Amino acid sequence: MLTPGVVHTLSDRVRRLVAPNPGPMTGPGTNTYLIGSGNNVAILDPGPAIDSHIEAIVDACAGKASQVVCTHTHPDHSPAAAILAQRLNVPMIGAVTADDRHQDLTFQPDIDLSDADLIEGDGWTLCAIATPGHVDNHYCYLLQEEGLVFAGDHIMNGSTVVIVPPGGSMQAYIASLRKLLDYDVTAVAPGHGEIIPDCRGEVEKLVRHRLMREHKVMSGLRKVGPANLDALVVVVYDDVDPALHEWAKLSMLAHLIKLQGEGSVSVQQDIWQAVGS
Repeated sequence: MLTPGVVHTLSDRVRRLVAPNPGPMTGPGTNTYLIGSGNNVAILDPGPAIDSHIEAIVDACAGKASQVVCTHTHPDHSPAAAILAQRLNVPMIGAVTADDRHQDLTFQPDIDLSDADLIEGDGWTLCAIATPGHVDNHYCYLLQEEGLVFAGDHIMNGSTVVIVPPGGSMQAYIASLRKLLDYDVTAVAPGHGEIIPDCRGEVEKLVRHRLMREHKVMSGLRKVGPANLDALVVVVYDDVDPALHEWAKLSMLAHLIKLQGEGSVSVQQDIWQAVGS
């Protein structure tokens, strides 16, 4: 059930609240997860600073919140963190990145994360997994007792993730997807949408999709010749609603930057072409 304001129990350790911010990029809304049922409850991805959502989080924690943890600092995931941290007198945990006009600048963590850091409470342990790609300060968190990974925008249910350069990197994103296969992960708790039960299958599907899209970028360049992003997106994303092409151009640019780094494409004055064509 993805109904805003309603606490949904996923397991003995995990509850979910959905923020009332549905939309084309957020699906039913941002998932806020509450980890722990004892005296230490972690608030993970508190979402946007919407009063009703903040009140629902506070009520659900019942005075037992111990920290606010964020996967990344996009404005649909972290703006409520600073408000909750001050109100509940608990630390913020996460990482920051350079301001690219897409970041929540109110998120200033009390504890800066490093890869493999552990966050512990009564009967639960979160392992921080650095997963740059969607943005370079993105972390997933593995609930070790259950094999459930809180994936933020690394993996979403029902749609692919937009990669926005320069903070986002397609090369890093694909590597970070594969990195999850090194962990004992069974299911994915995404930042948007329902639980995904087969982590390995989902990761393999997403990697295939990205590589197929990359192949289509190369095929599109060879088909249309030197082109700017506006001309190329029509060919490369001909299977996507044109209303979403402005967003698609961002991920396509991330593909092109990756291919440029590999020596497969070149660019001059915003005109891209396949090397050797």
